[in-house]
Amino acid sequence: MIRKRIVILLIALTLFFGCAQTMYNTPVSTNMEVENEMSTAEAEKVSDRMQPVLDQALDLCQASQEFWQKGELENALEALDQAYSLILEVETHDIPKLIQQKEDLRFMISKRILEIHASRTTVVNGKHNAIPLTLNEHVQREIDRFTSGREIDFFVESYKRSGKYRPKIIKELKKAGLPIELSWLPLIESGYKANALSRARALGLWQFISSTGYKFGLKRDKYIDERLDFEKSTKAAAQYLHELHQIFGDWTTALAAYNCGEGKVLRVIRSQNINYLDNFWDLYELLPRETARYVPRFLATLHIVQNLKKYGMENVETYPPLQYEILQVSKQVHLKNIAKEIGTTEDELRELNPELRYRILPSENYDLRIPPGTSELLLSKIDTIPVSSPPKRAYIYHRVRYGETLSTIARRYRTRVSSIMRVNNIRRSNYIVAGKILKIPLSGSSRRYRPAKKSQVSYKLPATHVGLFDVLSLFDPHQLCHQSVPNVCQIFGLYGIFIWKESQFDHFRISDIIEGK
Repeated sequence: MIRKRIVILLIALTLFFGCAQTMYNTPVSTNMEVENEMSTAEAEKVSDRMQPVLDQALDLCQASQEFWQKGELENALEALDQAYSLILEVETHDIPKLIQQKEDLRFMISKRILEIHASRTTVVNGKHNAIPLTLNEHVQREIDRFTSGREIDFFVESYKRSGKYRPKIIKELKKAGLPIELSWLPLIESGYKANALSRARALGLWQFISSTGYKFGLKRDKYIDERLDFEKSTKAAAQYLHELHQIFGDWTTALAAYNCGEGKVLRVIRSQNINYLDNFWDLYELLPRETARYVPRFLATLHIVQNLKKYGMENVETYPPLQYEILQVSKQVHLKNIAKEIGTTEDELRELNPELRYRILPSENYDLRIPPGTSELLLSKIDTIPVSSPPKRAYIYHRVRYGETLSTIARRYRTRVSSIMRVNNIRRSNYIVAGKILKIPLSGSSRRYRPAKKSQVSYKLPATHVGLFDVLSLFDPHQLCHQSVPNVCQIFGLYGIFIWKESQFDHFRISDIIEGK
């Protein structure tokens, strides 16, 4: 009986979608026209009588979604059938509010029925929330790139690295009730590199940007960045993916949103025609190129890993899973010093603890991953390991020249515009004044250029642009003599270095520097 009613409903839906565009393009009566046909009081009475019916239909739609998530497809379809029967009883009397609610519900029911029907046919493992294994020209193109094209080396190496992390990822996905096929998503995101960094400043296996990482509990401070923690970032990714699936209802659209953000995908969806069914392939041409390729690349990965022999990769072996035990440490020590005491390498500890920004533990309690069987040895020697501190940031100074921008200055010093703006309290990146002195942060430790040894017969300016005191450390000003121009000030000027009291250096000449006087 249920199946018969659903078939009838699908026929009705086909007719509905055929006329939906025409219906929505027909102007709705204005409030003035409604008032001519029905008084305001009568309209309110009709709305009060019909609103509970619409609310009940909406509740049935929500119940259907819950049944679908539990895998109870028949109950989900029955709930939608009842909801559709209710909205057919609603008489709108040309009241705009009721017309809009009725058509929104009719469209929602139509979309849900088609989603449930699709989930019962083409899926990876037959479950309602599984990922459709679509194979079209876009997916095939990515398969070719991974198996015989220019990205074959990337795919093979990433596939090998997957063995280190997938067992933990699968365990977390099962715990969250998500398809285990999502465990292959880091291959597309980061190539299974725990320390991967994108051009958009996204980090880790799951490529979280800082704001999204913060939203899902990944903290970042002077010592650690939990976006690089393969365990914590996996939990955060599972939460995010679950949230996106709740929003969009299908995995392909949810994955597109994971790549470029749910806001961008929703804006594209809102720009579609009224009979749009939230299918990813309807969005494909309208999404950014990177996002449009993202889903086909993931689906191509699923096709390959499930048919390794077909694509000639049956002999590629994955690396063994990471093995470790956890010891809580509350001392600020460096990984290299820990490695010496427990008989391992700094690189091995770094691989187990990629979230440590400077390879130095924070002073508060920290769960350190160490090779199995080394916790007692480390406990016995932790008091003898010296305390370490992270490097301090080095700064140099630059005088802004006419025509320079923060972007050109940042490229010159190999730093970021945002870093320059932050340390100089600049609010607008497109506004700097010629002659202004800027404080430029250098990446890495605070190394200073050392004076050359006396035995050297020539001096060489550093390849990077440095401050006055750094450059002067190369020379002994009291040993420089009068000769012809160009002088030291002009030399410094060529390198964009500002001199506070140029008159004191006018007599320093280039020949003195070259000859080492």
